[in-house]
Amino acid sequence: MTEPQAESQAEAQTPSTAEELRGAGLRVTAARAALLVTVREGDHLGVEAIAAGVRERVGHISLQAVYDALDALTAAGLIRRIEPAGSPARFEGRIGDNHHHIVCRSCGTVTDVDCAVGEAPCLTASDDHGYAIDEAEVVYWGLCPACSTSSTNAASRTS
Repeated sequence: MTEPQAESQAEAQTPSTAEELRGAGLRVTAARAALLVTVREGDHLGVEAIAAGVRERVGHISLQAVYDALDALTAAGLIRRIEPAGSPARFEGRIGDNHHHIVCRSCGTVTDVDCAVGEAPCLTASDDHGYAIDEAEVVYWGLCPACSTSSTNAASRTS
């Protein structure tokens, strides 16, 4: 099979955005479809950035409509909401796997990091208190490479 044929077969097996929305029991609207695409193409976007991306695709949409659509898509399991401590909510399209996040203390960049174990939950609680634990959420904090370099450069200039 040639490469273009393999690619077109893969595309044929990938559900469209509308099919995904329908499959999740959601009404298909241009705004919801644009929002889902924006979140998946973005990198841990905040609400304002998502609203801007949706507006580029479909024109005017209120911020309230963006919040409503984000809530619906999150509840349906099509996107994931993350809220690092002290940061506004962000959304990502990487769902259904077991991954965590690294957050830069300086610029707020969020980066995915795979779980060391690879299966959920990747941590075992010392006492589960009777809960049926199915997920562990870990957020690593530090400085991203750009901010680390900037800090080092600033420190060397003041020395």
